[in-house]
Amino acid sequence: MMSRRTGGIVAMVVCVAAGIAAAEEDFGDFKSVTLTTKAWEALGKRDYEKVAAFTGKCRELYAGEAEKQQADLKDFLPKEKGHDAWALNDVGTCCFIDAQAFEQQGRKAEAAAAYKKLADSYGFCQCWDPQGWFWRPAEAAGKALKRLEFDTVLDAK
Repeated sequence: MMSRRTGGIVAMVVCVAAGIAAAEEDFGDFKSVTLTTKAWEALGKRDYEKVAAFTGKCRELYAGEAEKQQADLKDFLPKEKGHDAWALNDVGTCCFIDAQAFEQQGRKAEAAAAYKKLADSYGFCQCWDPQGWFWRPAEAAGKALKRLEFDTVLDAK
C-alpha cells in the first residue's frame, strides 16, 4: 500500500507533467466536458501525453467546483439530475482516465494513486455513457484498487 507522502509526490509529478504537456495542446472551448472527451479520445489512441494534458487542465479549471459539488451530496444524483454535477462528473472521470492510462503503461503505483484520489475526493461522480446511462467511476476504481493490491502481493512473491 502506498503512503500518503508517496501518493502526494506521485500526484505532484503527474500535475507537473500535465502542465508541461498542456502548453502545446488545443483545449477547444475549455469546457469540462470537452476536456474529458478529448482525454477519452487520447486514451483510446494511447497518447498518454495528451491524456495528461487534458485531464490536468480539467482538474486545474474545475477541481474546486467538483469538490463543492461532492461536499453537497449525500448520495448519487438520480439519472434525470445526474448532469447537474457536471464538474464532479468530469473531474472524477478524468481521475479514472488518468488511472487507466497509468495502468496501460504498467505504472501501478500512479494508477493506484489516481484511483484512490477518485474514490476519496470524487466518490459521487458519474460518467455518462453514450448508450444512455450513468456508470460510477469510483466503484470501478475500488475494484481496480483491490486488483492492483492483489497484483502487488503476487509481484512481491
